[in-house]
Amino acid sequence: MTTYKLVSINMSQALSGALPYYLINLQDQSQKALYITVMKDIPCPNYYLGIDGGGTRCRARLQDDSSRTIGEDESGPANIRLGLDVAWASIMTAIDRALSAAGLSRDILAQTALGLGLTGVVTSDDCKRTTDAAPAEFGLICAAADYHVACLGAFGGEDGAIQIAGTGSSGYAIVGGKGYPVGGWGFVLSEKGSAAALGRDAIRAALEAHDKLALQTAFTEAVIRRFGTPADIIDWSEKARAGDYGALSPLAFDYACKGDAVAIPLVKQVAADIDHFVAHLIGLGAPKVCLVGGLASHILAWLSETTRKRLVEPKMDILNGAILMARHDNAVITLRTGTVA
Repeated sequence: MTTYKLVSINMSQALSGALPYYLINLQDQSQKALYITVMKDIPCPNYYLGIDGGGTRCRARLQDDSSRTIGEDESGPANIRLGLDVAWASIMTAIDRALSAAGLSRDILAQTALGLGLTGVVTSDDCKRTTDAAPAEFGLICAAADYHVACLGAFGGEDGAIQIAGTGSSGYAIVGGKGYPVGGWGFVLSEKGSAAALGRDAIRAALEAHDKLALQTAFTEAVIRRFGTPADIIDWSEKARAGDYGALSPLAFDYACKGDAVAIPLVKQVAADIDHFVAHLIGLGAPKVCLVGGLASHILAWLSETTRKRLVEPKMDILNGAILMARHDNAVITLRTGTVA
């Protein structure tokens, strides 16, 4: 058992020999406190893999030791809340496809540093159980929440914030070397400002319109037709995941752009939720915010002028953020006094 005092260090200091292990930070949202997971370091990996594991798809990028991308591909969802078996199956499928694109096989994984940015990671225990469940032997594995990794990539490890607007939603700011998560409690409990929330609200509006409790429009009728009947929606909902709800979001945008009286307020609510998140991230001290995720380009025009002025383009995407984490480059680590196994 090893105990470390509260201290801020950079990656080069961490690897200088002052500490026996490389320490990755992760902020526990429930406690608003910093926790760390411990990884043993390996000398000079020959390859680096970055993973973006979301609620709809998992992407993998393979780079060699000169930072040249040699393979990239994707697979199904890798949110760890779907089960670690589901998440790792998608991760390994994406990795296998990226390896194949590079003309390589799993034989190189022992020489590879893997950076995982995963939806559903909340605590340091999530990191540990995820890395412990790895079905293959990697040279090094770093696991963190997708928002932490996305922020590393967006600002190259410097201060800034990201607001993820994809299947799910969450915000994250790095200010003075500390991480501040906002939202991201999962589809059942939150996910405002997301494609899944928009799809869920669209179904609710369609069902209420069917029952003559609310306005019926071409949009609400189109939602019902997509499934067949309201009863079919109930059957579908018993097995539907966040990504399934999110798949309805393009329909909402299509009809909102046509002026539909139900679709417009639904899309405006998503925009208002994102406006609120961005304002909060700026209030935490982030100088600028990157809006990322599959919904970002669609919702941009609906955001307030104030929000749009606060947005910047990311320096790198989340996959390069995951590789940055695996490479130990220029990220700031904040350690909290505690006992680490």
